[in-house]
Amino acid sequence: MASSRRPPASSIARAFAFTSSTSTSDESIREANETLNEAFGTSASTSTTTPASVATPSTSRSFATLTHVDARTGKATMVNVGAKATTAREAVASARVYLGADAFALVRDNGVKKGDVLAVARLAGIMGAKRTHDLIPLCHAVALDSVSVDLTLAKDEHAIDIRATAHCSGKTGVEMEALTAAAVSGLTIYDMCKAVSKDIVIGDVRLEKKTGGKSGAWSRALS
Repeated sequence: MASSRRPPASSIARAFAFTSSTSTSDESIREANETLNEAFGTSASTSTTTPASVATPSTSRSFATLTHVDARTGKATMVNVGAKATTAREAVASARVYLGADAFALVRDNGVKKGDVLAVARLAGIMGAKRTHDLIPLCHAVALDSVSVDLTLAKDEHAIDIRATAHCSGKTGVEMEALTAAAVSGLTIYDMCKAVSKDIVIGDVRLEKKTGGKSGAWSRALS
């Protein structure tokens, strides 16, 4: 019976040393593989091919340009809308204020000491929309045609749903005005109810839809 013959340990050690060196020649790698093959019955892989399971990042994807960033300098800039067409524009934004059971009951029954929470929050949202350009640095002063804020009690969640709608005929959209209206309305609800609870959460501030302008109509997909 032929006995299996294993190379000396020193040869195996040299083989590993060869494969771990970045300056090893092709001949040295070949010899090291032969030594490892004799010792373990398999060849050490020297392939540098990326495994099939590893995804290679794509460089062909095109990203939308950030309109408030100067492409040349990278600095923040206000968009020049002078050459844009004047079109009818609309934007709808929403938010939700999670009050908790106690604060919700007081709002529902108009029992908050500061007054009618829903009425004040509605007016605050409209005022906020009109001051958007003072709050958001690179926003234009838009001549709004109308702003409306609707508040709905969601009794199962002890929450108030806010829906703000802004309209204008102009060269830039009113998405920020609608979002500001929803956010300021939510902040006002928080302010009027914070004495009752510190657990109030303002959440889900988001654009629901917009129309007009070069990009046309957009609406959020139903989840």
